[in-house]
Amino acid sequence: MVGDDTGLDPRTPGRRFHAVLLDVDHSPRHVLHPRHAALYQPAGLRALADRLHPGGVFALWSNDPPDQEFNAVLGQVFDRSQAHVVDFDNPLQEGTATNTVYVARTAGP
Repeated sequence: MVGDDTGLDPRTPGRRFHAVLLDVDHSPRHVLHPRHAALYQPAGLRALADRLHPGGVFALWSNDPPDQEFNAVLGQVFDRSQAHVVDFDNPLQEGTATNTVYVARTAGP
């Protein structure tokens, strides 16, 4: 949908958003469908950034530890980006689980 001319809202083609929060794959390296891989490349991220308002936020959940290579790609496209490690209780594994949330912001107005 990011690379489609219609965009993320089929009822309002070209609509921009203040934030896009994504949980679609296990991580940028462990995609669930091969066509998702383009999203983690500069061109796919640029297409996503074009769907955001100035100062808009893109956040991505990942099951893997921070990926410096992916964070560098985010840095090529977005004005700012960070990887945040999130620890939480996981009763199914009887312990603590750790995930990563990437947060990137387009340049402001």
